Amino acid sequence: MRALATELGESSNAVRVELNRLTEAGMLSSVKEGNKLLYRVNELHPLYEPINTMIKQYVGVDEIISNVIKGLGKIEKLYLTGSLAKGLSTDIIDIVLVGDLNQEYLLSKIAKIEQGIGKKIRYIVYSTAEAQKKNFTSSEYLMIYAP
Repeated sequence: MRALATELGESSNAVRVELNRLTEAGMLSSVKEGNKLLYRVNELHPLYEPINTMIKQYVGVDEIISNVIKGLGKIEKLYLTGSLAKGLSTDIIDIVLVGDLNQEYLLSKIAKIEQGIGKKIRYIVYSTAEAQKKNFTSSEYLMIYAP
């Protein structure tokens, strides 16, 4: 919470109050893990889709999705990870792609998108079998595409 408070230029208490409000409104859910309280977006909330769309447009993820998905092959899931998944501002977009993908096509598209949005894109691709061995349910991963 301190990192989020620092990033936002607010006190930890102010951030805690807002997180509590968002939880009470049903937009977030929280789980206690040890002495930490982990928050996760409630994807079933009626405002999830419009807010998610605005955020994707702001950080440039909408550009990645709309341009990369076409011709990519069989993509099963796309996760945002790293600083952006934690809600922190960054010039690097970290993504994880799952599926049987055309790597050559991906490389060419990533380079063009980086120029267009002015941010570096780091990515890793997992096959379906490899992805099943990973834990994408943790708060480090934010699923942003699943057909």
